[in-house]
Amino acid sequence: MNKRVVITGLGVISSIGIGKEDFWNNLIAGKSGISDVTTFDTSKYDNHKGGEVKDFNPSDFISRKHIAEMGRASQFAVAASQLALDDAKMHTLEAKKARAGVIVGTTMADAQAIEQIDKYWIDKSEDEVWATNIVKYPSNVIADNVGYYLGTQGPNYVLPNACAAGNYSIGYSFDLIRAGKTTIMLAGGSEQFSRITFTGFSRLFAMSPDRCQPFDKNRKGMIVGEGAGILVLEELEHAKRRGATMHAEVLGYGLSCDAHHMTAPSVKGITSVLENAMKFSDIRKNDVEFICTHGTGTPANDRAECHAMKNVFGEKFKEIPVNSIKSMLGHTMGAASAIESISTILAIKNGIIPPTINYEISDPECESVDCVANEARVKKIKIALNNALAFGGNNACIVFKKIQNL
Repeated sequence: MNKRVVITGLGVISSIGIGKEDFWNNLIAGKSGISDVTTFDTSKYDNHKGGEVKDFNPSDFISRKHIAEMGRASQFAVAASQLALDDAKMHTLEAKKARAGVIVGTTMADAQAIEQIDKYWIDKSEDEVWATNIVKYPSNVIADNVGYYLGTQGPNYVLPNACAAGNYSIGYSFDLIRAGKTTIMLAGGSEQFSRITFTGFSRLFAMSPDRCQPFDKNRKGMIVGEGAGILVLEELEHAKRRGATMHAEVLGYGLSCDAHHMTAPSVKGITSVLENAMKFSDIRKNDVEFICTHGTGTPANDRAECHAMKNVFGEKFKEIPVNSIKSMLGHTMGAASAIESISTILAIKNGIIPPTINYEISDPECESVDCVANEARVKKIKIALNNALAFGGNNACIVFKKIQNL
């Protein structure tokens, strides 16, 4: 249980860019990916904005035959996995020979498939429901499709831990490599834009009508998004032997389930997950130089997260910059913390913290927060945290470290 784990590949599909370069350049520029929803008609809703991926062409990554067999979340996951392998300078055959595994997190899986089934069934007849629609829906098919299309033969899982699913996937992959059960894992999350998700958050009155403003006094709520983030995790010595470029090291992670409320965040639970992550990773509060927060832009989430971070770091919290890239992407649910892990790793590697956009007025309930307002900031970072907080009180925090002296 002492093998070290590094990140050697990053693949991202997002509303502000496809591939790590476009994603990163638009991220540090503070570009917003929020626009009018086009996936379905929102005229009967109070809200009409979303973080849709508008320029994704699955045929850039997947053969035409297989596109028809996959839902959008699976297409995102396969594409992001291929981008991650390309970034790791690893061919699919190499991944196959290494028995690479796949763990993908999600909240709703390919919910558009069940929506399509319902539409055909209600508007037409049972005979119009094709078998291909049915096999797209079960959540396990996301990782299955990645494994099948890329030929990976290692562990294969889907973790449906809601909005913390991406971090859960990274943490479990870290465990498998650290324990010597595999040497390479593709881990992250994928989510597609669905009417079910949009309707659910609308009825929870958790959505903003125009923009996401994490930590701002006048924040009105979150905005639903979509996308995928996949990381290649690799055992350090294996990465060294093949001369891989290493983006960051995974020091450890923390988990907690506060069992407080199905939707409301708990300060105690968030405090616990931060403490667990730091203890597991053998770091102290003075070691932490940046935190990528969950930062949904809802009044309750941002307040609870800020109070928890202050509980853990005390007066030191004033000196730790934090950000929320959901201000640009919206909330990509099961993909959120995976995409945010990629953002955190790139911030460490490039020495630049992406901004929290749309920030205007400080909130006394988020006292002391330095949310890198509106403009990216140059800062050397050695150790950073990435927070993820999910419904049901399922929380996960990953600790990343800059590559040095390996």
